[in-house]
Amino acid sequence: MEKNIFAQLIAQQLGIKESQVAGTLMLLDEGCTIPFIARYRKERTGALDEVQITAISDRYEKLQEIQKRKDTVIKTITDLGKLTPDLEQRISACWDATELEDIYLPYKPKRRTRAQVAREQGLEPLAKLIMLQRERDPERAALSQLSTLHSQLSVEEALKGAQDIIAETISEDERSRQQLRNLFSRQAFIISKVVKAKADSDEASKYSDYFDWEEPLKRCSSHRLLAMRRGESEGFLRISITPDDDEAIERLKRHYVYGNTPCGRLVSEAVEDGYKRLLKPAIETEFAALSKEKADEEAIRVFAENLRQLLLGAPLGQKRVMGIDPGFRTGCKVVCLDAQGNLLHHEAIFPHPPINKRMESAMSIQKLIQKYQIEAISIGNGTASRETDTFVKDVLAGRYDINASKQERITPQVFVVSEDGASVYSASKIARDEFPDEDVTVRGAVSIGRRLMDPLAELVKIDPKSIGVGQYQHDVDQTKLKHSLDQTVESCVNLVGVNLNTASQHLLMYVSGLGPTLAKNIIDYRRENGAFTSRAQLKKVPRLGPSAFQQCAGFLRIPDAKNPLDNSAVHPESYAIVEQMAKDQGCAVVDLIKNKEKREAIDIKQYVTYEVGIPTLTDIMHELEKPGRDPREQIEAFEFDKNVSTVDDLVEGMILPGIVTNITNFGAFVDIGVHQDGLIHISQMANRRIAHPTDVVKLHQHLKVRVIEVDLRRNRISLSLKGL
Repeated sequence: MEKNIFAQLIAQQLGIKESQVAGTLMLLDEGCTIPFIARYRKERTGALDEVQITAISDRYEKLQEIQKRKDTVIKTITDLGKLTPDLEQRISACWDATELEDIYLPYKPKRRTRAQVAREQGLEPLAKLIMLQRERDPERAALSQLSTLHSQLSVEEALKGAQDIIAETISEDERSRQQLRNLFSRQAFIISKVVKAKADSDEASKYSDYFDWEEPLKRCSSHRLLAMRRGESEGFLRISITPDDDEAIERLKRHYVYGNTPCGRLVSEAVEDGYKRLLKPAIETEFAALSKEKADEEAIRVFAENLRQLLLGAPLGQKRVMGIDPGFRTGCKVVCLDAQGNLLHHEAIFPHPPINKRMESAMSIQKLIQKYQIEAISIGNGTASRETDTFVKDVLAGRYDINASKQERITPQVFVVSEDGASVYSASKIARDEFPDEDVTVRGAVSIGRRLMDPLAELVKIDPKSIGVGQYQHDVDQTKLKHSLDQTVESCVNLVGVNLNTASQHLLMYVSGLGPTLAKNIIDYRRENGAFTSRAQLKKVPRLGPSAFQQCAGFLRIPDAKNPLDNSAVHPESYAIVEQMAKDQGCAVVDLIKNKEKREAIDIKQYVTYEVGIPTLTDIMHELEKPGRDPREQIEAFEFDKNVSTVDDLVEGMILPGIVTNITNFGAFVDIGVHQDGLIHISQMANRRIAHPTDVVKLHQHLKVRVIEVDLRRNRISLSLKGL
């Protein structure tokens, strides 16, 4: 019954058919992963994609949390002996977390308040009498009440206590709270002021934009709100959220004060006190939390999208690579890797100041290229990157060459790759396990080399937060951030597919249905028994049961398997269908893959069954065209402008090549080769209004930009795409 309600609510919220939501919830409860559901259970979900299934999963979790909270609320009110059938019905029918807390508030255990003290003094009947505003002489009513109670309180104290009860009653009334919420949502301002004692400190200067800042809360962007909240948490700013106080109080008075009578004036004072002391602080706290949650969600969404683009970056593939971690004083760490990414050799060279051993370094590079038959060179984009790139290209062009003839020279392509997170990887347990005998500099250079070969396989080893493609990632809800980034990594890994015989344990961890334990068991099995020759062998891996096999098998590839389908995205549960297709065409499965005419002769409608429909059969046919195809783009080499290497070389109006290094809500950062990224503000991305920078650019995109301003004092470079 509960699941039916969940399906109805989620369908309404997302605009998806209830039957599709119900089918998805059933699969999630069966333990199916989102990638598996999206790829192999289209018939049961009505072909929902990963984004829609993720949204259903997230809302399902929230509704389950609300249900648990409702159970707690009902139990607490029952224990107080105050649960009526009407109240229980209201709670049961409520699926809004805020509304639920409003219903619960009057019954919620709380610390001893002024109103509670007044109630203990027996002043609640007086408060109710005053609130009705029918009594002409509240002092006489108070005196009568005190006489009945044999109380030592003065009339003034009794009236004050009654007002405390009225103030709390109004502040806990659902209508009052909703009225104030409506006012906050429409016209509240977020106000930021500098903490005067810290205004002149150097650390505070980075928040100077917010020393005296005010804007409507509903227009405050995610990055501005997170910046202000960070300034607040570091003690430099004071943040408040407030509507027009006079209007808020006036609205409440219109609701609770019936006229200019003695009782009406007492209620009016209580309304003002209740608003300032109780109601406004509560709703401000609520809106501070809601606005922060909304900003977090937006920042997490941007981070996840950037991470997705980074993980799905174009791979070079299995080539012999030289990785170079560039540096000046400490030299450049050079590693040579075989086509599988194994470390063959490492050494340091010193082509740059202050050591300047350029000729020796050139000879080392040439020798290593020849000895290890290097096919590509990967240079990290950090310190000395530009200088190292120029030096290596000069070596390849023969400018340091004395003996070797041009016929003998190997000229590998040179690529500059992002080294974000390489230092984090090099100091991690994963890196220590991979290279126990090497130091962090060697491990970092290996990471730089490998991320050219396969960005996905290498970057999954690094905590996504350390890759540096987000905004304010340390300020957002860390649990939600981790959940979102883990989902993104899982999605990317399963979209591309994983080579069962070369994948690291860390990469296998993200394959649908596996996780750390089964990934380790697969590695151990591979080490003891040699390479897998079929997907069916997975069933022999310890603890990898039928359910895990079902979830993971379609995402694992075996390039040289006897059955060609083992190197495709066709799930083993569908092998029989493909074999029947081949049989009906009078050929083997391998011939079906090679022969376009035989595939085109197939009428997939003939193979529809109760469980297998057109969506699955269409996917199978696409996969037979290009088994195991990589969805990622082809890699392209990139070159900066040779005449520009420092900020001092920049001139306004210059048009330069650049690479997008990070995308935020307000724009994109671009590396133009001067050791300082420039910013293309969202307003400079197009001659039309755009909703988000990702509408125009993507991570690691190569583009041309125009320099529109260079602010040397603040170390800022402003760029534009307009007209380019």
